[in-house]
Amino acid sequence: MITSIWKSIRSGQIDPVYLIIGTESYFIEKTLDLLKSSLTQAGELELSFFDMDEVPVDHAIDEADTIPFFSDRKLIIAKNASFLKAAERGKDKIIHDMKVLEAWLENPPSSSVTVFVAPYEKLDERKKVVKLMKQHAVVVEAKSLQANDLESWLAHEAKSFGKEISRNAVRKLVEMAGTNLTLLSSEVEKMSLYLGADGEITEELVEQMTARTLEQDAFKMLQAYLDGNISTALSVYYDLLRQKEEPVALAALLASQIRFMVHVYYLQKKGYHAQQISKQLKAHPYRVKLLVEKRQQISEKRLLEVLGDLADIDLQLKTVSGNRERVLEFFLMKRGAKNR
Repeated sequence: MITSIWKSIRSGQIDPVYLIIGTESYFIEKTLDLLKSSLTQAGELELSFFDMDEVPVDHAIDEADTIPFFSDRKLIIAKNASFLKAAERGKDKIIHDMKVLEAWLENPPSSSVTVFVAPYEKLDERKKVVKLMKQHAVVVEAKSLQANDLESWLAHEAKSFGKEISRNAVRKLVEMAGTNLTLLSSEVEKMSLYLGADGEITEELVEQMTARTLEQDAFKMLQAYLDGNISTALSVYYDLLRQKEEPVALAALLASQIRFMVHVYYLQKKGYHAQQISKQLKAHPYRVKLLVEKRQQISEKRLLEVLGDLADIDLQLKTVSGNRERVLEFFLMKRGAKNR
């Protein structure tokens, strides 16, 4: 649905009112960028921003009703349209005149394009203004992608640059770069430019070119540690030390990832499926999916043992003097030795 809306915007078929719903910043920003770009083609763009948490909606409506001076149409962006969601007691700083907005929605001016941005998971469907907004505005759903949708989206992104991407490459890219769509899109573009006219984005290319994050390196070190792969765990650890990462912070990061794994497996054991788990833990579905697929590789008991060991390591790191790097190093080596 969102791709068809983008296609219309690119072709110059732009409606007077848009409503963007959802928390995925990539879809929000790309929709706004496409509107700016398309309207700019017709000449100089008159652009106005209004924060609905700071000013009444009347301000945005008055601006939309004002005839543009330098272009055929102007763009008004009304962000944080919190009046569209359920009211939070004591949170309403600004009083918005819904009657004025409701009447305006019935006949918005064609000389302006007004975008209401509601960066929330859901709106209050009982409100008349929400019903009218959905009736008269083009609704853009900026929601986080589910696991399968993320794979399809990455394939679509690669195709937009004339490239194919293997499923293993998709999984590796998400493991290394995370689930931030802006970052993922940037990585796909970078690899596509590197390949030139021909070629496929492979798992090997992803490993070579994707910028590594601290979280990804810590997860790799943790996975090698849990598998008893001493050399890989130590190699990643030494590399992180060369990047001036502190052992205390690394131990805390490892413990955080272990706790997340424990929570995922506990909820899975209680009968929750991946989508329910991701919602419960407020984590991206793809991250949960990858862990669920690895469920049989490690027991909950062992994870809890590791968590206990990391608590001891944390205490040592915060109390010992001298070479603290050795504390976490010995921890990795001893655990690996147990697995031999």
